[in-house]
Amino acid sequence: MGEQTYILEMKGICKQFPGVKALDDVKLQVRPGSVHALMGENGAGKSTLMKCLFGMYKMDKGEILLDGRSVNFANSREALLSGVSMVHQELDQVLQRNVMDNMWLGRYPKKGFIVDRKKMYEDTKRILTELEHPVDPRKRLGKLSVSERQMIEIAKATSYDSKVLVLDEPTSSLTEKEVDLLFMTIKTLREKGWGIVYISHKIEEILQISDEVTILRDGHWVTTKPTDELTMDSIISYMVGRTIESRFPPKENTPGEVVLSVKNLTSVAQFGVEDVSFDLRAGEILGISGLMGSRRTELVQTIFGLHKRTSGEIAVDGKVIKNKTPHSSTDNGFALLTEERRQTGIFPTQNIDFNSTIANIFKFSNWGILRKGLMNDKTKWVIDSLKVKTPSQRTKIEKLSGGNQQKVIFGRWLLTSPNILLLDEPTRGIDVGAKYEIYKLIIDLTHEGKSVIFISSEMPELLGLCDRILVMSNGRVAEILDVDDELRENGQEKIMHLSGKYLD
Repeated sequence: MGEQTYILEMKGICKQFPGVKALDDVKLQVRPGSVHALMGENGAGKSTLMKCLFGMYKMDKGEILLDGRSVNFANSREALLSGVSMVHQELDQVLQRNVMDNMWLGRYPKKGFIVDRKKMYEDTKRILTELEHPVDPRKRLGKLSVSERQMIEIAKATSYDSKVLVLDEPTSSLTEKEVDLLFMTIKTLREKGWGIVYISHKIEEILQISDEVTILRDGHWVTTKPTDELTMDSIISYMVGRTIESRFPPKENTPGEVVLSVKNLTSVAQFGVEDVSFDLRAGEILGISGLMGSRRTELVQTIFGLHKRTSGEIAVDGKVIKNKTPHSSTDNGFALLTEERRQTGIFPTQNIDFNSTIANIFKFSNWGILRKGLMNDKTKWVIDSLKVKTPSQRTKIEKLSGGNQQKVIFGRWLLTSPNILLLDEPTRGIDVGAKYEIYKLIIDLTHEGKSVIFISSEMPELLGLCDRILVMSNGRVAEILDVDDELRENGQEKIMHLSGKYLD
């Protein structure tokens, strides 16, 4: 690995919150010109460690060295100006403004006292072109997909003259092609001498892109090793403190009669779905696969009443229903777990109690007076059943790790007693141990006769969990495949081929 010098050193980092010690004597040492993976289960302390680096949290104890110089940033702006930048897992952008405004917010180039919009446009276009992501700099950010917005954040980070770049789950919403482009960008930055901290739960990615790996567990440093000395099994063992014999729980559900029938569904939303038909059976997990732009999300949003449909019908147990609004859809036994946890899932400044019960709030009130005792009982059920790591019910949900936030949202919808769950990337940004728990919960629900529509960008997840896979292409159904041993063994190429069936 060359000289034992480091561009970034974090030594003896400790951080305590009321009721929990988030970090206890943690260290991280990143070499220049290397990709250093930071791994651990949700709640292991990865995000807390990075927030200490960026001055978002004041560490209780420890030292940070940047290029051998002791630093203690007061805020993230100070970190950026010192050459440390970060792409966060949850995007924090101004969706009403265009791409270049988001790229240069707070540091607009000026000509005298006037913003030099020509230079801003040209600089933005140059950076995006270098990243092979030719988005119009004048396009409003809210018009872009999640994956496109993620790439804009990566471009923004590279626009700084940085020494250290932290990437927090950067591929969680990228297509396979975009991941390849990102890896090319990372290799270019590595060749320029950048030190890159790469946070991901995707072990295959870590083994492919990183030079070294540091693993945390329960706020403690566990190990740091060269990547070529690690395997998927050893990483999992270090992360969870035990071995996981299989990535997926045993599947013993037996799909029954058709409970949901969708016929010729077409939505009015721009780039919506067209003439979609399928059936969903009781106790079935129906996966939905497709490339970026295949409109998987738009399909479940139309079913749930978030998009108006122009034609087609939805029937539950043979009875045609309208599902005109999310409220009516909930009354009809549907639940939707959205793709973007931060934007459309959590109420960040509210506590777990509120976030667990908000979808069912009318059942927790008598004549407008909330039944706090019942709310507390149901929130306790969510925390205990889904193994949510939290100091208390009163903790603000924004203080939890991403995976624990997702568990709370999952629990919120389970409290509505749904029969049909629409799950859009439910394990996005969740570690291998928490994923297993979510998989087991989904399978247990099918044993109770619940039915699940499961959107995922991870092919092994679809093949390992689902009974059938509906492949979307450009808003239409390309084909519906039975998941059998042959498809699990050789199906990925077939699914990818079908994903391009209706592309222009």
